[in-house]
Amino acid sequence: MHMRRALAALTFAAAAAVSGAGAAIAQGKVVVYSANDANLNRFVFEAFTKETGIAVEQVEAGSGVVFRRIQSERERPLGDVVWGVNRLLLNSNKALLAPYRSKHHDAVPAQFRDPDDHWIGTNVHLLVILQNTKLLPPDAGPKGWGDLADPKWKEKVAFTDPANSGSAYANLTMLAQAWGPGEAGWEKVARLLANTKVLNRSSLVFQGVGNGEFPLGMSLEYAGYLWASNGAPVKVVYPADGTVAQMEGVAVIRGGPNPDVAKAFVDYVTRKDVREAILKFAFRRPARGDLDLSQLPGQMPALGDVKLVDYDEDGWTARRAETMQKIQDLIRRTR
Repeated sequence: MHMRRALAALTFAAAAAVSGAGAAIAQGKVVVYSANDANLNRFVFEAFTKETGIAVEQVEAGSGVVFRRIQSERERPLGDVVWGVNRLLLNSNKALLAPYRSKHHDAVPAQFRDPDDHWIGTNVHLLVILQNTKLLPPDAGPKGWGDLADPKWKEKVAFTDPANSGSAYANLTMLAQAWGPGEAGWEKVARLLANTKVLNRSSLVFQGVGNGEFPLGMSLEYAGYLWASNGAPVKVVYPADGTVAQMEGVAVIRGGPNPDVAKAFVDYVTRKDVREAILKFAFRRPARGDLDLSQLPGQMPALGDVKLVDYDEDGWTARRAETMQKIQDLIRRTR
């Protein structure tokens, strides 16, 4: 990945994201609380500053930590924008967010934006199977999640400990729901878990598949394309039995010190050319519905061409404590 070339692609547009906001904004700053990885933050923040003249002060942390900080500062907010956090956290913290209807509101499907405009989606993560095609020929791998329960994949499937990964938790609960009802679903999940190597961090899963340590991994879409773009023999398998689209978004923090600049940043990171450049740089599938992904790096399938399951995200989040205990018991039982 060439940072300079990607940065140039992100800043070629002549129209400033802050048009109409005045010279005072262009000389100001914006404080962004972000749960994105550091490389993506640096890429976007540098390009935003180059285009607008607005300095970005960044605070990087996990999404839960980010919102705990915003909550602790609610009487005197120090941040302007929160970015890179999931729908559940955005929804459950709406009282801390200021309504703002982005200029790009209509380009984002209704399922990926708040009906009251407290937040708007920026990108979508899909849960997928990654396959190392050097270890396992392209046509010899699994076609869906159910295939991973076959005993022939014993210790050949890398997976992140759900205690350390929200997407891994979503993956198992999605399968328990789809394969249920009740204990019948969890027993099939147990058969799949028996074939996995449970790792402490998500990055160890896609690194393991990319480096050839594991032939298969349960991971996120962007990771497969990122490794493949750098020459790794990695194939992204969209499970035939369905998957989940997990949205991440951006929002203006209520009462923040620089509200006009915050709105300008929201419009910037949801803009079409910026989403295209972020996809080229980091393979984050845009939440916008007006990009032709077949003409962009990775040639991802359109979201409408991927089988999605009806996942009870709110319900599984509400039952997380007892469900995590069950998952940990299953992991111990299947080691």
